[in-house]
Amino acid sequence: MKNKIFISVIFISAILAGACTDSGKNVNIQKPNILIALANGISYPHMSAYGTKWVQTPGFDRVAEEGILFRNAYTSNSISSPSRASFLTGRNSWQLEDAANNEPYFPVNYTGFIEALDNNGYYTGYTARGWYPGIALDSSGAERHLTGKPFNSRTTVPPSTGISDIDYTGNFIDFLDSREKDKPFCFWYGADEPGRRYEFGSGVKQGKRSVSDIDRVPGFWPDNEVVRTDMLDYAFEIQYFDSHLAKMLQILEERGELENTIVIVTADNGMPFPRAKGQAYEYSNHIPLSIMWGRGIRNKGREVLDFISLTDIVPTILEATGIDVSKTGMQKFQGRSFMNIFSSAKKGWIDDTRKFVLTGRERNNPGRPGDAGYPVRGIIMDGFLFITNYFPQRWPSGNPETGYPDVESSPTKSSILDLQRSGSNHDYWRMSFDRRPEEELYLLSEDPECIKNLANDPGYNPVKRRLNEELYLELLQQDDPRVYDKGDVFDKYPYGRENLRDFFGKLRRGELTAKDAEWLDPSDFESY
Repeated sequence: MKNKIFISVIFISAILAGACTDSGKNVNIQKPNILIALANGISYPHMSAYGTKWVQTPGFDRVAEEGILFRNAYTSNSISSPSRASFLTGRNSWQLEDAANNEPYFPVNYTGFIEALDNNGYYTGYTARGWYPGIALDSSGAERHLTGKPFNSRTTVPPSTGISDIDYTGNFIDFLDSREKDKPFCFWYGADEPGRRYEFGSGVKQGKRSVSDIDRVPGFWPDNEVVRTDMLDYAFEIQYFDSHLAKMLQILEERGELENTIVIVTADNGMPFPRAKGQAYEYSNHIPLSIMWGRGIRNKGREVLDFISLTDIVPTILEATGIDVSKTGMQKFQGRSFMNIFSSAKKGWIDDTRKFVLTGRERNNPGRPGDAGYPVRGIIMDGFLFITNYFPQRWPSGNPETGYPDVESSPTKSSILDLQRSGSNHDYWRMSFDRRPEEELYLLSEDPECIKNLANDPGYNPVKRRLNEELYLELLQQDDPRVYDKGDVFDKYPYGRENLRDFFGKLRRGELTAKDAEWLDPSDFESY
């Protein structure tokens, strides 16, 4: 048995190194292609492979069945810019200077892995959302393509007004057709879906579903027809994202390239709903992840429980492609390669060193005096989520008078605010918008929705103390400015878009519109 395992490891190692030996001669093996399908905000477990019945994702499910389904994948930051920056660099958002914030200038001194692939013989490109939103320039002021060359010329007629008219599949075909023969590729499919805004009722009408199909509404939202309809609109857009993924897989299969393509399907952050995207809970950071690679993954169809961070994907890809990290110009990774999971025959828990993941946030959207952020750090470990809110006196979703802009406008948001303003129910408002305590602790096996805070329960003091110490030591090792009392630097970084810098001035003058900040709904504003 030991000999068989040894031979298997040697065989897989030869494939991953890109060469094997035949009669004393080196025979080059083509480097793997890479297809990244990144959805714009999906929370775990909202893919049908995880058992969610009110969304159907055959593309994602196929990747899981022919590869690996990960059940404990997390992003270090639950909003677009910093999450995507972490994905591209293999570093946690608090290790990325300006890029810890939403809408930043991407730091000149950090290199993304797709830039590194481009410089090492790969043909790279993307469609729709690459690294977004923000501005990336090199030292000369020229625009950087962090996710490769854009392919967005093809358009289509979308099935609803909330869905992009970019023809993702058509642009992928253009990308493949423009590539030099036999050159390995990396393509970033960055869908707009299921990002806001949705066409209300599209999930019922186009998705052919009923609000009764949803088995449970999370306990932090009111269970009413408006919220259920909003959830089905979200599901309809997930399915649209997945439909293009399925077509891309079919195209690669027809061209004989699927077997040697690493397909990574995930999301940048949690769903764009209250107490999810932009916050620090399970629905915020816990994301779907499935990966397939016909030539490189052993014992396909496995479910893996190991903790995986989006920061782990970069070192995994670079190891799989055999690229010398020292020649990429990239900063030291915080993430770790999980190639050992690919080569393992085991399922469930595989690598016992993957004991936890870290999460956090800094400044998301403007909406507090001085454009201050809401810094948070968290750790998921031993079945618990522990959170430190550094400034509990601040409003976590933005100030009330600015409409809580850290939560995107939606029917669910409006439903919660309507209840609060009418005085009929303040609990949902409290969970999504009210100030929070300095410390939060949740037992995820019993409370995955993170509703019952155990931080003040004396019986959990040993757990809280242990997690707090582990979090502090990890952040210290990662040179997080917050643990060195230098965290105010994050609030001093400029925004990457000019129209965000005069946010409060426009608001005072009555000039702020949805065009200025499309994630805000002026109807949600209170007096300022």
